[in-house]
Amino acid sequence: MDPTIPLAPVRAFSEPPHLDDATELLAAAPLHAIAYGFTSSAYVIGLEGEAQMVARLQRLTRGIPVVVMCGAAVEGLRVLGARRIALIDPPWFDAKLNGLGARYYESAGFEVVYSSPCGLESDQKEITPSELHAWVSEHVSSSDADVIVFGGNGFRTVGTIAALEEDLGRPVLTANQVLLWAALRTTDADVGSVSDYGRLFSHG
Repeated sequence: MDPTIPLAPVRAFSEPPHLDDATELLAAAPLHAIAYGFTSSAYVIGLEGEAQMVARLQRLTRGIPVVVMCGAAVEGLRVLGARRIALIDPPWFDAKLNGLGARYYESAGFEVVYSSPCGLESDQKEITPSELHAWVSEHVSSSDADVIVFGGNGFRTVGTIAALEEDLGRPVLTANQVLLWAALRTTDADVGSVSDYGRLFSHG
């Protein structure tokens, strides 16, 4: 993959017609929720733009709820009572995109006390849980963040959640984890039955 991702296609991905067409096709199936997993588009269009996108898509779903990664993360942070966050994005997010992510969470009312793309190699397949754990521990452990938030739905972070929560003593939210949590909550599923995905799942 490219070392960093360009922003223009990211914005276009969140706009009609392709996303809307895909949503309408999915809504023809007997689903209880539709999850949109694309962190960077939320960063680029911002909190208000994301809310407008969700409202637009939900007009096409015949009442099926649409959940989105950053919106789910905000919901999770509020459930956890967080005020200060450390934001870590994948290596293929450049400083500008990471800055847009910080602005997203700040506009939602949180203080971003640490924000950076991860300093590991920009290769999805090469990032291991142990290397990611070591990098985060080195760079974030001394921050006063209440919660560590990982952006990037293509960022392989799930394997680090439990170890980081134990070693750093604070909750960890990752892109696909919060998306799953929000989708389950939307469908009134038993969120607490999910194990090894972090403290967030103790909040149904």
